[in-house]
Amino acid sequence: MKGERKSLLQRFLVWREKNIKEKRFILILSFLVGIFTALAALILKFLIHWIQNFLTENFNTTEANYLYLVYPVVGIFLTGLFVRHIVKDDISHGVTRILYAISRRQGRIKRHNTWSSIIASSITIGFGGSVGAEAPIVLTGSAIGSNLGSLFKMEHRTLMLLIGCGAAGAVAGIFKAPIAGLVFTLEVLMIDLTMSSLLPLLISAVTAATLSYVVTGQEAMFRFHLDQPFELNRIPYVIMLGIFCGLVSLYFTRAMNSVEGLFGRLRTPYKKLAVGGAMLSILIFLFPPLYGEGYETIELLLNGTTNAEWDTVMNNSLFYGHGNLLLVYLVLIILFKVFASSATNGGGGCGGIFAPSLYLGCIAGFVFSHFSNEFEVTTQLTEKNFALMGMAGVMSGVMHAPLTGVFLIAELTGGYDLFLPLMIVSVSSYLTIIVFEPHSIYSMRLAKKGELLTHHKDKAVLTLMKVENVVEKNFICVHPEMDLGEMVRAISQSKRNIFPVTDQEGKLLGIVQLDDIRNIMFRQELYHRFTVNKFMTSAPGRLYDTDSMEQVMQTFDDTKAWNLPVVDQEGKYLGFVSKSKIFNAYREVLVHFSDE
Repeated sequence: MKGERKSLLQRFLVWREKNIKEKRFILILSFLVGIFTALAALILKFLIHWIQNFLTENFNTTEANYLYLVYPVVGIFLTGLFVRHIVKDDISHGVTRILYAISRRQGRIKRHNTWSSIIASSITIGFGGSVGAEAPIVLTGSAIGSNLGSLFKMEHRTLMLLIGCGAAGAVAGIFKAPIAGLVFTLEVLMIDLTMSSLLPLLISAVTAATLSYVVTGQEAMFRFHLDQPFELNRIPYVIMLGIFCGLVSLYFTRAMNSVEGLFGRLRTPYKKLAVGGAMLSILIFLFPPLYGEGYETIELLLNGTTNAEWDTVMNNSLFYGHGNLLLVYLVLIILFKVFASSATNGGGGCGGIFAPSLYLGCIAGFVFSHFSNEFEVTTQLTEKNFALMGMAGVMSGVMHAPLTGVFLIAELTGGYDLFLPLMIVSVSSYLTIIVFEPHSIYSMRLAKKGELLTHHKDKAVLTLMKVENVVEKNFICVHPEMDLGEMVRAISQSKRNIFPVTDQEGKLLGIVQLDDIRNIMFRQELYHRFTVNKFMTSAPGRLYDTDSMEQVMQTFDDTKAWNLPVVDQEGKYLGFVSKSKIFNAYREVLVHFSDE
């Protein structure tokens, strides 16, 4: 049966090559990616809401519910079991994994990622994990694009484009935001915008958004009605809000990295579960709005107009009935949300930071405007407008993606009338955080390792190259105890003018250059007087097999050498890398990478 399927696929591939041109077939694949990613997004949303409603529908809003202490721990525990025993792979940091697949795995994402993140994140978030479903669905969409391309034997440049199509379709499908899906792919995944890539990305995004509209209706994801139009005299406040959002983004980014670093030091999954589960359940018990994605709180702040409506954010909590503490309550949520999200993922859960950044931004915008209104007599700021702008501000700062923030919030809420202030807030926030953090929360891990693919063409090409592909191994090794006569015999058998000197274990000790012994190599009376140990020299520098190509080029620049030896972490000799080999490989990759 399996052989028959394989034969059918091979016959189809042959037929396709004869009858459908490559560019047209890519458009067909992008359409299929859009459909499949939209279906995946709808399934994920349904599972999350079904689990949440099943667990919390009988909660009393006027008192604390102690099940908040239990549900998140159960969710993380079940997710951890699923990931360890069924998936048997790390599926956290979804967007970072996509960036890694693009830069280091030639656009190949493992097959299980087409479904594993959906199950894991629905359990985590449904049971109250304080994370979002968007990063898991983006990983799912990208995996769908990658595996669909691999199934039809597409080359790796096309696989990278299909990964972008999957990500664009995922964002468009889950948010009903096709423009944001396209812009997210260009800004965050850094897929190059060319005429050959624009149309497939658009097709996937529009297809996914259309299917979501057909299934769930034409309303925007968040209801928002503009009660008070934006006035130009509020621009200074909008800029200040942008700076505030940039600082909140910086706090969120650095605190999340620090807390995740602490969880990384815990060796066993059960220690992580104990610490993460305890931290998360206590925080959710004290601040119930931290339960799940937090979209109910966003709806409340975007549509509420009176203190009585805003005070309902404190339902189910120990703060219930203390309306005078509303701002204090919301500020504490801003401070503790990052710990809740980090504890969810660090403890073994699965989720992203899309929703947390929207959530934090909404609260930050509301707090900023409400606090200003407490003291400002002349200009009253509309809380719901600033809550909307805050969503764009924090998302732009955390993701380093101002265009994504603008278009996503406009499409999420239908708040197109606030387009100008959305742009001002997003740019102000981005300019604020970029002073302190050059990379987004998604890309900083890869950037530190030199594994980040960027829009900078030279760096992108270097990132796509690997040391192992440019190592030359046709060098004859010599040993320090060999005499000059044996050295001359080695020279006669070699076509190179450099000879690595190694010990009995294969560790590199130095090098012998032909030019250094040319004046004595023909004097036979010296053949037994000199040994390699006397005329070998230290290598001008060493390359390691784990170095990125950027580090390799930096070492060549520092040493001014033309050839450098490569060793492993234990110092064992592996071969040589030459500048000419790198330049040839660079040219090949650049031509392939840039080919339209």
